[in-house]
Amino acid sequence: MINGATGRQRGVLALFVLLAVLPLAARFGAESFLLSVATRVILFAIAALSLDLILGFGALVSFGHAAFLGIGAYAVGILSSHGVTDVLVQAGVALIVAAAFALATGAISLRTKGVYYIMISLAFGQMLYFLAVSLSAYGGDDGITLAGRSTVAGLPLLKNAYTFYYVALGALAGSYLFMHALVGARFGRVLIGTRENAERMRAIGFEPFRYQLTAYVISGMICALAGVLLANQAEFVSPAYMTWQRSGELLIMVILGGVGTLYGPILGAAAYLLLEDGLSHVTEHWKMMFGPMLILIVLFGRGGIAGLIGRIAGQRHEAGHG
Repeated sequence: MINGATGRQRGVLALFVLLAVLPLAARFGAESFLLSVATRVILFAIAALSLDLILGFGALVSFGHAAFLGIGAYAVGILSSHGVTDVLVQAGVALIVAAAFALATGAISLRTKGVYYIMISLAFGQMLYFLAVSLSAYGGDDGITLAGRSTVAGLPLLKNAYTFYYVALGALAGSYLFMHALVGARFGRVLIGTRENAERMRAIGFEPFRYQLTAYVISGMICALAGVLLANQAEFVSPAYMTWQRSGELLIMVILGGVGTLYGPILGAAAYLLLEDGLSHVTEHWKMMFGPMLILIVLFGRGGIAGLIGRIAGQRHEAGHG
């Protein structure tokens, strides 16, 4: 177990080192394209990572998680249209609104289980989507085009693509470290225990609802942070950020990378977006090709990409001691 844990830590460190040096490699190729794709991967990795907290450790399958992505994006769009362009203010508002929305909707949806929870989470997500569509003052279905990226304490630091990349990477690293510490603490152990057997956790004195609701709020806030950065990266905000299809894509990223691993969603986001970009150049019906691939991964690739890497590393370790 110690060797396995050490191997995972080294793997995660190597992953972040690779992401840190990637902009240097971009200078030797299609610089703006590679940097844009890598930044997008990081931002969706934050959103997928936030979903893994409730899906992988709380067994909560949410089809409305993209609503939080939209909350973060619209916090930027709406505040910018009123002259508030500081990202610190925008992020603060996004986190507060996301926490309030998660607290209100989670208090209702978490009282249900299974398919009922899935349908209620979908309903709340669609409710927010149609609210955004109805906001004609803020572009309605056409969305909002930002005048530029947000400022940081009045300085246009995010305008530089490399600076923005490392800000996004810092947000991903911070989110990962925070969630890793959270899962490893007593809170995480109770959440995992609730996933395995909620009745047993009640019997020993823990109330699963409180822990699940807290995890849901934290997950929503981290996803909203991804939305703030995503709006700045695209310099555009629209209701498409919070469709149920987007929620489905986040689920696919987590499943593809490895549910309940924390680093798996980062790998899953990279794999999904790179496959999307590559297959879309082959055919506009790329999802018909991606679907069977995902089915094969679910059927035969237990644990997703993270599980595959773990099995390969384990076989090498056994061979080295053989």
